[in-house]
Amino acid sequence: MKRPEEVILSREEGEALLERLERNALTAEDRRVLGKVLTFYFWLLFALREAKLSLKRLKTLVFGEKAKKQGPPPSDSPPSSGGAGQAGGGAKASAKEQSARESEVAEGRTRRPGHGRQGADVYQAVRGVECRHEELAVGERCPACGRGRLYRLPPGVELRLDGHALLAAVRYELEKFRCSACGQIFTASLPVEAGAEKYSARARAVVALARYYLGVPWYRLQSFQALVGVPVPDATQWDQVEHVGNCVYPLFKHLERLAAQGEIIYQDDTSARLLSLIKENQQAQDAARARARTGRYTTALIAQVGARRICLYYTGRQHAGENLDVLLAQREPQGEKPLVMSDALASNSTAEERLIRCHCLAHGRRKFSELEEVFPAESAVVLDALRLVYEHEAAVRERQLSVTERLVYHQTYSAPVMATLKTWLEQQTSERLVEPNSSLGKALAYLLGHWETLTRFLTIPGAPLDNNVAERALKLCIRQRKNSLFYATEHSATIASLLTSVIATCLQAGVNALEYLVAVQEHRQAVFANPGAWLPWNYTAALAPS
Repeated sequence: MKRPEEVILSREEGEALLERLERNALTAEDRRVLGKVLTFYFWLLFALREAKLSLKRLKTLVFGEKAKKQGPPPSDSPPSSGGAGQAGGGAKASAKEQSARESEVAEGRTRRPGHGRQGADVYQAVRGVECRHEELAVGERCPACGRGRLYRLPPGVELRLDGHALLAAVRYELEKFRCSACGQIFTASLPVEAGAEKYSARARAVVALARYYLGVPWYRLQSFQALVGVPVPDATQWDQVEHVGNCVYPLFKHLERLAAQGEIIYQDDTSARLLSLIKENQQAQDAARARARTGRYTTALIAQVGARRICLYYTGRQHAGENLDVLLAQREPQGEKPLVMSDALASNSTAEERLIRCHCLAHGRRKFSELEEVFPAESAVVLDALRLVYEHEAAVRERQLSVTERLVYHQTYSAPVMATLKTWLEQQTSERLVEPNSSLGKALAYLLGHWETLTRFLTIPGAPLDNNVAERALKLCIRQRKNSLFYATEHSATIASLLTSVIATCLQAGVNALEYLVAVQEHRQAVFANPGAWLPWNYTAALAPS
């Protein structure tokens, strides 16, 4: 909305105008002034509304999103612990809970997973210790009744958790002898389990995970190790992690080739800090260098290849669109065009003729969720429609429909909802019911301007609804950036990208990343010779003896 002409009235002029208004004796000049006042009033309301939205966004950036209120607790939930008056309530609540569970089982319903204690089978990386009974054995007579014989049952399981430093040290004291005649020194040999190197493959893998999964900076890990009595300098940590990065390099390149053939590729990027590139920007003197690109990005490309999901990260001056272009250059020319999901930023664009572009529906929804307080009625129309679409998507996943069945399901149930929404959006625009330059007008324009790419799930089998996969994958890099702030050089950023890619791919495959990094280091020559046999989902077959 264009800023209206200012109206300047003194106190005396304003009081005189009010008096003429009460006497219904307005002049033509008075009507002109009142028209300007009303125009300024509506502009001021618009400006205040936009300012409120801007303040809300700033507040969200600084303090985070406000926690949504939870509904009332279910009627069968046990009462909170209190005074003596509630002493008998626990038993009643327990009985009520038990009856509720029985009714759920009878009706074929199951409780939502994630509640209660974890079972012993959750702990995979444990050291087993067999405990024999001190007094009894199989076949002996029962000491309780004296009539029956004892037979073996499956063993009971008890867990004990211990604590250690991330890196522990073992001190080997080697016995030495010297000949009194010739002076020859004889030293005892190290045991086999000591290994040939000071830092084991597991130690290197632990440091790599601490840095690129937990996001622990080198200096902080150095301080922690010194605190627990096993000091490891930050420079030494980098040397060991660089060795791990060298071992996984052929795996990363092989994963790139596989990801280039993916059916769906999610892309997104976030800002990054590289000290060497920042220094280059500061040293740019001539106009040509000054006009060159100065941005720095970390890109996440998540490729769905059959049932596998491959995560690739790149950090440098190239943005997401350029990194995707390099990846697609490795795609087989006879293959079908991939579905590429992203938000609508120009930095995500690339050679669009080589792909089918999908845009994130969650981004469009987010624009209206931010406006919900200021434009409740208009926002409710969009949010309710998109809520139905996501409910349909949840039903598709629950029923485990194929991509073709999913397309038919959305065309049957989601297409009418989206058609009604589009008609409403066009009506708001064509009838000028919304100010085009307002936040609401821009949100409407975003949906209408990208309608075809936002609704690919209604026309193409397997097209995703949103880009949440890539946004979640970027959290690993954002965690590193928040904790350690920067990379020193492009080389260190490359090592971070290699290891973060492999770790994230292990997470997607449900593989123990620590054991995988250890195996890759211990079989480095085999990995370089045939990286396809040492991927996270098949490396155990390569470990098995022939």
